[in-house]
Amino acid sequence: MAIVKPFKGLRPPKEIAAGLSCLPYDVMNSQEAAKMAEGKDYSLLHITRAEIDCEQDVDVHSDEVYSRSAGNFQNFKKQGWLIPESDSRFYIYAQTMNGRTQYGIVGSAACSDYENGIIKKHELTRPDKEEDRMVHIRTNNANLEPVFFSYKAVPEIDAIVQDIVENQNPEYDFIAEDDGFGHHFWVVKDAETNKELERLFDEKVPCTYVADGHHRTAAAARVGLERKASNPNHTGNEEYNYFMAVHFPDNQLEIIDYNRVVKDLNGLSKEDFLKKLTASFEVREEGTETFKPTKLHEFGMYLDGRWYSLQAKSKTYNDQDPIGVLDVTILSNEVLDKLLDIKDLRTSKRIDFIGGIRGLGELKRRVDSGDMEVAFALYPVSMQQLIDIADTGNIMPPKTTWFEPKLRSGLVIHEL
Repeated sequence: MAIVKPFKGLRPPKEIAAGLSCLPYDVMNSQEAAKMAEGKDYSLLHITRAEIDCEQDVDVHSDEVYSRSAGNFQNFKKQGWLIPESDSRFYIYAQTMNGRTQYGIVGSAACSDYENGIIKKHELTRPDKEEDRMVHIRTNNANLEPVFFSYKAVPEIDAIVQDIVENQNPEYDFIAEDDGFGHHFWVVKDAETNKELERLFDEKVPCTYVADGHHRTAAAARVGLERKASNPNHTGNEEYNYFMAVHFPDNQLEIIDYNRVVKDLNGLSKEDFLKKLTASFEVREEGTETFKPTKLHEFGMYLDGRWYSLQAKSKTYNDQDPIGVLDVTILSNEVLDKLLDIKDLRTSKRIDFIGGIRGLGELKRRVDSGDMEVAFALYPVSMQQLIDIADTGNIMPPKTTWFEPKLRSGLVIHEL
């Protein structure tokens, strides 16, 4: 069963929480981070993107940047911008987007659960990105940013969360300037409630799933295992055995579409490309109005100022196979590989990926600008598909899932 425990968090005072919190480190570049932190001495970006306080063009993976991050972290604590809790607690973190709110429980997940497969993943990680986050964790001796987990919903846990949010004022409650979404945060103060939540995870939740943040998860777990190996007096109770995650019930989460744009037609004319598509799809021209897929195995395509609907033929997919059922698999096999000769989505320079949060208008813009030749809009993957893939030990194709809103960094920090 999954181990999820309360912890003694490090949190900002209520009056600066909105300004201290920030988007995750990996959704922006250095220039964007500097602009977001401008005029905000206590923005957590001074720790998560510390290159903004170094010389311009500094290597973001240099010792100088990691050292500046650690120095800034210590200064935040000295200034009283981050204050330690007196007791171990769970926290409830809710996000509101487009009128819908999802409620997660912030707790510490066990490094051993990642090692043993109780924390299940659906993406591959890159060693260089893992190493960067490992150095960041080692240098700061803390998990500064939470990872995004899910679990199969448990009614008893839902009832506790509902009782707290209905009867207790949130500690933080604001709309973030940089994403426009509502962020709400409660501290679970009652000792018995904390014990009950820990018990329910232990008895009712057999496993958890990495929804977003595979590199941060792998890095945090590996640092914990490093600490274990280097401590001859290791007991298993040390805080380094755990890392911070926000756990959302699966029935509250929605995955957003993750779309593709391609630079060229691999030497094919528009007419030849459309003709070849008919071997695998029912192709229908939809005109100049944006066409958004509304069901599985249906695609939108934008080419030469026109939108098309593509309905995959039954021979192109296998609904009994957790990978073969995915629309990203169909598109990769039948179009990107077979027609456009794009073999490796991770390394090809001819393809780019656009999260659905930016809208299908961004696909049209990229093609109309001449930057790209063709765009494909996909129907989003479901949480059940993600769970099926993780449960069977499979790995999703690259750039398949996009979760919004992103978790704010800085509402609570877990020190090792």
